Amino acid sequence: MWESQGDSAAGLISSTKLGVQTQEFHQRGSSWYVSADIPSDLLIQIAETNFHLHKVPTLILSAKLNRILYDSRDPDLSKIVMDDLPGGPEAFELASKFCYGIPVDLTAGNISGLRCTAEYLEMTEDLEEGNLIFKTEAFLSYVVLSSWRDSILVLKSCEKLSPWAENLQIVRRCSESIAWKACANPKGIRWSYTGRAAKGSSPKWIEMKDSSPSRNQNQVVPPDWWFEDVSILRIDHFVRVMTAIKVKGMRFELIGAGIMHYASKWLPGLMMNEAAMPADESSNFSNSNSSSSSGGGLHMIVAASKEENTSTTSLQAKDQRMIVESLISIIPQQKDSVTCSFLLRLLRMANMLKVAPALVNELEKRVGMQFEQATLGDLLIPCYEKSETVYDVDLVQRVLEHFLVQEQSESVSPNRESFSEKQMNAKARVARLVDSYLTEVSRDRNLSLTKFQVLAEALPDSARTSDDGLYRAVDSYLKAHPTLSEHERKRLCRVMDCQKLSIDACMHAAQNERLPLRVVVQVLFSEQVKISNALANTALKEGVGVESHQYQPPVLTNRKTLLEGTPQSFQEGWTAAKKDINTLKFELETVKTKYLELQNDMENLQKQFDKLMLKQKHTSPWTSGWKKLSKLTKITDNHHHHIAPQIPTPEEPHTRKTTRRWRNSIS
Repeated sequence: MWESQGDSAAGLISSTKLGVQTQEFHQRGSSWYVSADIPSDLLIQIAETNFHLHKVPTLILSAKLNRILYDSRDPDLSKIVMDDLPGGPEAFELASKFCYGIPVDLTAGNISGLRCTAEYLEMTEDLEEGNLIFKTEAFLSYVVLSSWRDSILVLKSCEKLSPWAENLQIVRRCSESIAWKACANPKGIRWSYTGRAAKGSSPKWIEMKDSSPSRNQNQVVPPDWWFEDVSILRIDHFVRVMTAIKVKGMRFELIGAGIMHYASKWLPGLMMNEAAMPADESSNFSNSNSSSSSGGGLHMIVAASKEENTSTTSLQAKDQRMIVESLISIIPQQKDSVTCSFLLRLLRMANMLKVAPALVNELEKRVGMQFEQATLGDLLIPCYEKSETVYDVDLVQRVLEHFLVQEQSESVSPNRESFSEKQMNAKARVARLVDSYLTEVSRDRNLSLTKFQVLAEALPDSARTSDDGLYRAVDSYLKAHPTLSEHERKRLCRVMDCQKLSIDACMHAAQNERLPLRVVVQVLFSEQVKISNALANTALKEGVGVESHQYQPPVLTNRKTLLEGTPQSFQEGWTAAKKDINTLKFELETVKTKYLELQNDMENLQKQFDKLMLKQKHTSPWTSGWKKLSKLTKITDNHHHHIAPQIPTPEEPHTRKTTRRWRNSIS
């Protein structure tokens, strides 16, 4: 569609004015000479290469050389040094041949360098009609930009021509040409000119002369046919192409797949899952949008840490950092444009390479949008900063917060009412993932209890239907941290709900010596309630349609049968649990009895104390004297009562009188 009949478009150009009869250019060592009838009078040095030329044809077509000789004020100047010439000696050789009228073969490989050299030498139309600038520009516009392959090759060759290629708009024009062709209907693309060839054929640019047009037209072209060709570009040119493709309106899924393919080729920390395949076959991949005939999908995995440490790469950390930052900036904003696994691996490399914090934060937000798709292996990101922990728990905490914020914004949106069930499923998947992550990182002895607790309690209670995973994480943390105090163990166990534990988890927790005693009691109670409810539900199912008094007795029978049918380990565990419960009950009753006795003793002591205080408060000299007299009176009465039979009767009135008079005197 866009190709010429050869491997690459080419053209022959030459100048029309010749000042010197020449036959050919020949090289001797690092110098070029012109076979002519007169000796050369101009030496131009470019890097380590010397060109022995003549002033007449060279000065006619180059305004820059003319100006150099004029500004020197030396008519005998015979040597000019131009080390900053774009394109180097190769491009200047072609420009020199053009000046001498020798035909020059223009190709996609040399056109960009020759165009920049012509601009540097100022070989404009003012000096001669059809000068080198005009002819190279025409070749670029009418030949190169109409070809997919040549556009790729020219853009690749511009990597060594900055900033000349950028200023001459060669990069922009090639990028837009590539973008336009990538977004075109794939049915019109000739398969032989795509970077991805059919299975069993070479992926190179070849012309299928033995194939009939009908066969080419009937061949199915996958939508990712352009990935392989674009991935050979340098990162800045790749960004230009992908930006132009976005503007053209390509689907964001394809853009994301192209970015992932590029990252798999240029970042050594990322690799294709077809790494074990031969190189020719591993280059042929397809994303999830490819047709079934393309086979396979795009899945990227992180190389093992041992391989990462021993692998040698030609890219320096600075180049890798630039690639990661550029890829983060061009990832489409739409959700699911790239996989969550890819985002996490890119985030891992971003932390390792010390990427700008703003880009890392943006990447963490993107991961939070798709956090339910993550896997435990991708989530175990090492902590590359100076930290005591092995894994970056703070990073996972931030990603989880972004996920919750995203879910909250979607739940309040009026267009998201029908997605409540989907959100609950996403939260449940994230809860299972977080529990698995906590189980893994809990083995780190340097992981603080606060970090563990904050991450475990970040999700709402409704996200977990079962706390078995959380219990495993708690138990693993207790194993790795045996020196925790009783208070810390109680604080750790508060993150889980004993009522959400399954029967198996309850049985394990009942025999777990690492758990606090209070938690064990709660687990046993919860287990008993669950067994009772299960037996009651079984009885209800069996007694459907029968009155309650008719199916009450079978409940006990079914319970006994159920217990007899349970495994021996379950029964032994239940027996031990019963003994523990009875022991705890006995100890509790003993404590209650002692408490009541102490309470009674306390009340008696309090009463006695109150009496003493009352006595001290109301005691005075008058009352004490009165009490003494009262006691004396009682003693006197008792005395007379005892001696009354021995005293004569007539004296009784006298005694009464005396007593009476004494009382009156006192009053």
